[in-house]
Amino acid sequence: MDHSYGERASAAVADRAGAHRAVEVAAMNDTEHSRTGTSPEVTLVDNPSHERFELLSDDELVGILGYRDEDEISGSGAEAGDVVAYMHTVVKEEYGGQGLAAVLVQFAMDCAREREWSVRPVCTYVQRYLGEHPEYLELLVED
Repeated sequence: MDHSYGERASAAVADRAGAHRAVEVAAMNDTEHSRTGTSPEVTLVDNPSHERFELLSDDELVGILGYRDEDEISGSGAEAGDVVAYMHTVVKEEYGGQGLAAVLVQFAMDCAREREWSVRPVCTYVQRYLGEHPEYLELLVED
């Protein structure tokens, strides 16, 4: 699997219950990248007890992608073949414009592929991302 996210990356994927990936993100906005002089180091984590993928920067929660297993009320036990709805993507305003939402969605889609989930993209950002990344279209639920 390609862990580059279109940026520099160092990554490790753990088991399903604690999937995480540490990623050094090259800012999408070259002006911002030049001004700061460094790329943010972010960690991506699946937190099934809160039904969300989390993006952390220096241990601060800066972004989430909420999901829900459509086959269960609690949503924390998605199995292979389950339909999982990606409900909303949020990145703190001060971290905007750095491509972090795209990194978060790519992580979520990669997790879906690894877990053999079918994805229902409820979130409009996820829908737009998928429109630009046809490599994930086979993961979408067929209605």
